[in-house]
Amino acid sequence: MTSYFDELETRDHEAREAQLFRDLPAQIEYALTAPGWKRFLAGAEPSGTTSRQALARLPVLRKTDLKDLQAAEPPFGGFTPGGPETWGRVFMSPGPIFEPMGLAADPWRGARALFAAGFRPGDMVHNCFAYHLTPGGFILDEGARALGCSVIPAGIGNTELQMDNIEALKPVGFTGTPDFLKILQDKAAEAGRDVSSIKRALVSGGALFPSLREEYASRGVSVLQCYATADVGVIAYESEAMEGMIVDEGVILEIVRPGTDEPVAEGEVGEVVVTNFNKTYPMIRFGTGDLSAILPGASPCGRSNQRIKGWMGRADQTTKVKGMFVHPSQVADIGKAHPELGKLRLVVGRSNEQDTLVLQAECANAADGLAEAVAGTMQKICKIRGQVELVAVGSLANDGKVISDDRPAAA
Repeated sequence: MTSYFDELETRDHEAREAQLFRDLPAQIEYALTAPGWKRFLAGAEPSGTTSRQALARLPVLRKTDLKDLQAAEPPFGGFTPGGPETWGRVFMSPGPIFEPMGLAADPWRGARALFAAGFRPGDMVHNCFAYHLTPGGFILDEGARALGCSVIPAGIGNTELQMDNIEALKPVGFTGTPDFLKILQDKAAEAGRDVSSIKRALVSGGALFPSLREEYASRGVSVLQCYATADVGVIAYESEAMEGMIVDEGVILEIVRPGTDEPVAEGEVGEVVVTNFNKTYPMIRFGTGDLSAILPGASPCGRSNQRIKGWMGRADQTTKVKGMFVHPSQVADIGKAHPELGKLRLVVGRSNEQDTLVLQAECANAADGLAEAVAGTMQKICKIRGQVELVAVGSLANDGKVISDDRPAAA
């Protein structure tokens, strides 16, 4: 029988939603004590933000904007309510983008994902996420210790020393990127070393291909994955059912149309937007820049929260065409100017040594002259001439692409 980290995982969906949105107004009010949030959410009314519809009226803070905001007001753009005494550790992710850890136990909520992957109190965990500057190593280190596990802070590289550690200490668990455990196993096989004590793993930070998961299983290791970012921590995780990723109990997750702040329908691919309840680094509608989609129903394992398909690509599809940058938000603006249109996709191509631009637009009933009018709007908004192709409703793929750059790669 499946066991659960706590009773929150199996509660009624309506009860979960009610609790999250009872807690949200206080979290927004608290975030507004930070100068960055006060500026960004100017005019927000925390007491009225008690539903998904009300939350969707707030702007999305995108990761792509955070770098510039932090550079203008270092180190965190004014988005921390407390001072340095509350930051604990300070990390630097590529960008650079800086993140505080905070002082609370398990600040990125890793314990729940580890439990779902089969980790239990008393396990020893060989942690191969990087500990240098970035928070990767600490995200699951903190989660494992909160769960009652001991942790070997192995980090990356030094495979000979890592094999020494595994042979001597015989950890039962592994955390790291999906392919690093295979590197250790392969090198151990070549050198006649024994790393077979590892029986379960939780991986993140890359694609876990089905063939690799099967290879691990053939070697006696059960491998599940989680989806996390340095800014908001664990967002979703797999369970033994391996049917999508279950949204963590400590966040509110939305999927929005790339380039906009507007939620999409269930099942439609869009950008992952997360609101957390962290006190050191509160994030209200944080746009991760990652694409995913909500899966219908609940997991067969009994956990009742929303599920997502997992990572499906990047949402920031900004493309340079004829010397001009075209942004997903501009494509959304074209749609707003012509509400009779449905899904839009701007296809960038190459012909006769020149860039081409075709806006594919779903439309149920096209009035005469609509394509020409849309082309005029596209030129006005994007500052580039292009063609418009009206297509049947449902004909564009559900892959989250707003701009598709189909130009051949440069030699």
